[in-house]
Amino acid sequence: MAERSAVWGIDIGQAGLKAIRLRYAEASEQVIAVAFDYVPHPKILSQPDAVPDELVRQALQTFLSRNDTKGDLLAISVPGQTALARFIQLPPVESSKVGEIVKYEARQQIPFALEDVIWDYQTLGSGIEEGGYLLDAEVGLFAMKREQVQQHLRPFTEARCEVELIQIAPLALYNFLCYDRMGIRLDSDPSDSNEHTIVLDMGADNTTLLVSNGQKIWIRNVPIGGNHFTRALTKEMKLTFAKAEHLKCNATKSPDPKAVFQALRPVFNDYVSEIQRSIGYFSSVNRDAKIKEILGVGNGFKLAGLQKFLHQNLQYEVERVETFDALAGDAVLNTPLFQENILTFTVPYGLALQGLKLTRIHTSLLPQEIKTARMIRRKKPLAVAASGLLLVGLATSAFGMAMATSTVSEERWKDAQQKADQVASQASSLKSSYDQAEGRNKELREKGNFLVAPADGQMHWAEVYKAINESLPRDVGEQLDTTDIRKKNRISLHQITVKRHTDLSQWFNTLRSAQFMLAEDKANPPTGPGYVFTLTGRHYHDEKNKENVLYVRDTLLKNLQQWTVNNVPVGQLGISHAAITSSSVAMIDYYPFGKPTQQAGMDPAAAPMVGGFVNNRPRPMAVAPGANEVVNERKPIVIPETNFTIEFVWRETPASERLPTRPTAEGAGGEGAAVDPAAGAPPADPGMP
Repeated sequence: MAERSAVWGIDIGQAGLKAIRLRYAEASEQVIAVAFDYVPHPKILSQPDAVPDELVRQALQTFLSRNDTKGDLLAISVPGQTALARFIQLPPVESSKVGEIVKYEARQQIPFALEDVIWDYQTLGSGIEEGGYLLDAEVGLFAMKREQVQQHLRPFTEARCEVELIQIAPLALYNFLCYDRMGIRLDSDPSDSNEHTIVLDMGADNTTLLVSNGQKIWIRNVPIGGNHFTRALTKEMKLTFAKAEHLKCNATKSPDPKAVFQALRPVFNDYVSEIQRSIGYFSSVNRDAKIKEILGVGNGFKLAGLQKFLHQNLQYEVERVETFDALAGDAVLNTPLFQENILTFTVPYGLALQGLKLTRIHTSLLPQEIKTARMIRRKKPLAVAASGLLLVGLATSAFGMAMATSTVSEERWKDAQQKADQVASQASSLKSSYDQAEGRNKELREKGNFLVAPADGQMHWAEVYKAINESLPRDVGEQLDTTDIRKKNRISLHQITVKRHTDLSQWFNTLRSAQFMLAEDKANPPTGPGYVFTLTGRHYHDEKNKENVLYVRDTLLKNLQQWTVNNVPVGQLGISHAAITSSSVAMIDYYPFGKPTQQAGMDPAAAPMVGGFVNNRPRPMAVAPGANEVVNERKPIVIPETNFTIEFVWRETPASERLPTRPTAEGAGGEGAAVDPAAGAPPADPGMP
């Protein structure tokens, strides 16, 4: 049986170009490594003095000068941290409508117009089809901005290389894990096991964390890579980047290995902390999942002591990939250069496997216009041949018709021609009438859709006012029955105003007073367009340690600074930088049993009582004193009246962009956690990509 075409899997990373050429021998049902290449960059692409485009171009030219790719398929990778990967659980849906549902989800999940991105999807998991419906299906949605795809594709286009497959690096790792480690093949169904494997691919600037059991996929990008260890050495030991890189790779051979590892310890701790947070979040959303082992790949994993440090702190078996179990080809696999850099060939390996169509993943971010142009070009020879045959047939037919027409009189077909013209005219008239009716129908439908369409953002304003209402304190328990206004929890808002600012930083800079604003908000002034809400109100609460403006701080202001209050997403709506901008306290007369009034000709001592405050403010009605209580019903008592103004920023945040937890730095807390006004907000969810 003929063998399939060979495939080059090419991964251009921060440190160099890695490529491997695979061929599938159907006779032995085995994948064979035919060739490989490793082209390191003179400088790491992320170094300040490096020119990435030029270095990538040079590496690709070197690769093409040393390898013949004619007749082979090319599969390249793009970094996972620049792409979007979402895994969506679909409801029961007709199999024929999966594409429509996914396109709708894509518009919700991708934060750009679909015209500006290149995206693809496929069903994953253990979904089954019954009666034309797809049940329990999970869909993987993968997208990347069009300009970024073009940027990665440009060096190959300039070198006149035709790329057949563009895949994000995490999915290439998934291909490697399933085919090489789990032994999953296209003709076998992977079991829905609870045992999961973690793959850590440490690159120069980032680490890709992939968790999978062969069916489901969970991906997270950890922003720590090999360069972070190098920079720690440059900072602690005052070395150049090149010397620090050499010392990192040869730490055990240095004159003082202890000093080297001491300088690297903070980065080790940060790295383990990020991995622990990721595993913890994965376990919280997949409670039945069990971590079986951790596989380390990427040249960054060659760092001395890293494998042992992860094992001691994570309490999982940590293994470095040192062989490819499902790959044959000793001429490549036993080469010293390949053995030295085998950790970095997992992504090219996974790319080439997909190029050979041996993996469950079949998505690609290759632009559709390139696919269409190539399909047309490949079919041109067949189209030219078919056109030639058709032309010969038409010529023969025309010649025969000409011979037959010459024997027929035109007058013979005159009546039939007139009838045909009448039918054609009638058809044209009917089509014109139909088009006019269709146009009127379309116009009416557009008007109807306009009339019933809800106003954009209408619900967002209602949510803000609901958040303000939920933030106000309320009387509970005995406070509902007390007649002493000073023990009531009530705060009255008698004015709410809103002003839109094109640049919120100008409002922030002109604040005369900003009492009790969160330290995090003070350190991060708002910028860009938004709204400023101003709440003007008063209260009469008077209790030790909770009097005057301190009561406003501990109730209304504190609630406005929360992420959620009574299941209302205060902070998630975009409310921030809440502060008391003015306050004042005045002592006023208050008649607990109403102010006495006097009618004409009436004895002042017998004047009736009228409930309320002085100065035309509402007052409670009089209540008879207790048996042993002596109250002078004619004399007022003096109570404090606290007037205040609160201002806060609101930036309209659609539901699709709201985060489940407050995005802050490391610290305790979580979704819905209370926030101390003098402290920062709870940390962000570690599982968010």
